[in-house]
Amino acid sequence: MGAGEDMEAEVRRIILTKPISLEAGSDGADYRAPNLLQRILSLFKDVRPGSDLSHFKVPPQFNMPKSQLQCYGESLYCFNEDMLKKCNNGKNPIDRFVGVVAWNVSNLRPLTFGISPFNPILGETHHATSGSLNVLLEQISHHPPVSALHATDEKENLEMIWCHQPIAKFYGTSLEVEVSGKRELRLLNHRETYVMNAPNLTFKFLPTPGAEWSGTIRIVCQDSGLEAELRFKGLSFFGFGGNARSIKGKILDSSSSKTLYEINGQWDRNVTVKNMESGEVTVIYNAKENIWRLRTPIVQDLKNVLPSESAVVWSDVSQGILSKDWEAAKRAKRTLEDKQRELARERASRAETWVPKHFTFSYTKEGGWDCTPIHKSVPPSPIVVPK
Repeated sequence: MGAGEDMEAEVRRIILTKPISLEAGSDGADYRAPNLLQRILSLFKDVRPGSDLSHFKVPPQFNMPKSQLQCYGESLYCFNEDMLKKCNNGKNPIDRFVGVVAWNVSNLRPLTFGISPFNPILGETHHATSGSLNVLLEQISHHPPVSALHATDEKENLEMIWCHQPIAKFYGTSLEVEVSGKRELRLLNHRETYVMNAPNLTFKFLPTPGAEWSGTIRIVCQDSGLEAELRFKGLSFFGFGGNARSIKGKILDSSSSKTLYEINGQWDRNVTVKNMESGEVTVIYNAKENIWRLRTPIVQDLKNVLPSESAVVWSDVSQGILSKDWEAAKRAKRTLEDKQRELARERASRAETWVPKHFTFSYTKEGGWDCTPIHKSVPPSPIVVPK
């Protein structure tokens, strides 16, 4: 059993908010978080000397009004320029590979220190459509948290499968979240599969609080014999050392390790590739053209929205956050979490194992989590991105 069966069959409310984009935090956004001091004070509002903190919950002042599943999905289907179509339309393997590098960069979105999406509940789903691209996500595990994604575009004949598990590590003055698991992009017309990892997230507490993408993305296509490495350069401890949003990397011939292109830029501005043979420099990604003023998805068919849909599951909490009714948001969040604990106890009492509806999955100590979609393709969703 999961989220879909324990929720009311009739959808009461669905809350969809603007996607995270370059103007996040501006007047163009649906929601502006309270200032950092207000959020920190909210942590201690219900804490008294000697309080038991074993079940302490982070207050909704630290949440944005959407689930992590929606954030994963929006990075794929909310855009101004169809980078996936560019990948598919490349005339040769190297053109398509450069397109995949640019598409990877286009998945990045601005981060805000001290604000995070909701942690998805077990069985929660998110299903959306943009043009001919249909995207479906499901939370296939809660402890540890694991999210699975399947996306198909029958017009472009492409497919994506992701499996993500965030693992947080504390380093005293910073917190790093490694998103383990692999991503696959399949360009079926060209019989090419691209395997890649997700970047890490780093949250710095001292000397200046901040959030940034970090680590290294590696992209490999065994079918074409090409690979790439994208390194994210963060600020040093004292705030020096370059722009935290800069990217440097290279595209290689796997067989010879010869560098074919150098990659440079900032993911929130422009990213270029330099042809090492000709010296030609080309802009492959312009962030302002691609992730500026993104449009909010809309509901075209409310009755067919699943009760397990993220925007339904978290609707009461999201409404409280948007209206800044923090007590209502806290009550709604507590009610949802208590219900999940109750369902977990019921499953345990029956010695019942929860089974995802849309994926099968496996776990090995060596390879980590892996997932396989149950269905060959993702159907169109009642939630769509307007054009």
